[in-house]
Amino acid sequence: MRFLLRRLGFFVLTLWAALTINFFIPHLMPGSPLQALRDRTHNKLSPQALQELLASFGFKPNQNIFEQYLDYLRDMLTGHWGVSIGQTLGTPVSTIVGQALPWTLGMVGVATVLAFILGSLVGTVAAWRRGGRLDAILPSVFVVTSALPYFWVALLLILMFSVWTNGLLPSDFNYDSSLQPDWSPEFIGNVLQHAVLPAATIVITAVGGWVLTMRNNMITTLAEDYVRMGRAKGLSDRRIMYNYAARNALLPNLSGFAMSLGFVISGAILVEYVFNYPGLGYLLYNAVQNNDYPLMQVLFMLFTVAVLVAVLVCDFAIAWLDPRSRAKG
Repeated sequence: MRFLLRRLGFFVLTLWAALTINFFIPHLMPGSPLQALRDRTHNKLSPQALQELLASFGFKPNQNIFEQYLDYLRDMLTGHWGVSIGQTLGTPVSTIVGQALPWTLGMVGVATVLAFILGSLVGTVAAWRRGGRLDAILPSVFVVTSALPYFWVALLLILMFSVWTNGLLPSDFNYDSSLQPDWSPEFIGNVLQHAVLPAATIVITAVGGWVLTMRNNMITTLAEDYVRMGRAKGLSDRRIMYNYAARNALLPNLSGFAMSLGFVISGAILVEYVFNYPGLGYLLYNAVQNNDYPLMQVLFMLFTVAVLVAVLVCDFAIAWLDPRSRAKG
């Protein structure tokens, strides 16, 4: 119980600090919502009309910073997120986020989980056969792939599978504009086609890190006494590798995986931008470009909460799987 309360207290404190920083960062950025609206309306509205328009959208520049901060905390916690003052002028922020969230969870989320599973399996096999041909080749290859920039891999995949192959795979957006969204096989297949290249970009750049960390963890675990005992009992190599070594070597990776899952909701901003994929990452880019304070603050809040919740769940999972962590906590 003490472990649970300590982790929950840390979660609440970190969330408050993150929300506070989230409030002040947009206010310290150059420009202002007033200037953004003035540019968007081509200076056709008077300053008073612009102020009234901002106030109708929930942004009240006549309030002092402390009053704005209190209103911001209340709105974030109650879900009254206001409306956009950017490109989607007047649209509720909750509607904009709700439209982009499924695309990010579906594409980035699946790619992140796939990279973790694939990297852990390859790292396990490479460590088990350390010193062999597989172990000599794979770590070197994945060191290179993990260092590649997202945008470079994305552009290379577009060149290879879209440009050189005359459109074998789509290079932008999430589905063809000629289709109507529904649950038909045609639409679902089209969505999957559009997700192949951005998902492959994330897997290629992320899998290397999981391979290397799992391999190192496995090599350390294979030297433990319980692994030697399993060999002395005559257990099969397959059982020792997966049930004894890999199961325990995977625990240190869970924290990193939890943070990766938390960052899923932010989308891979560069990937979504290159592929013009309408997820939360691309939404954040547009919000920053247009000084859309309400949308920016909600997106930053969602990213923070997602990471904190993922780490909290991971802490509880590790405590359940490894009782030693509760004693250390």
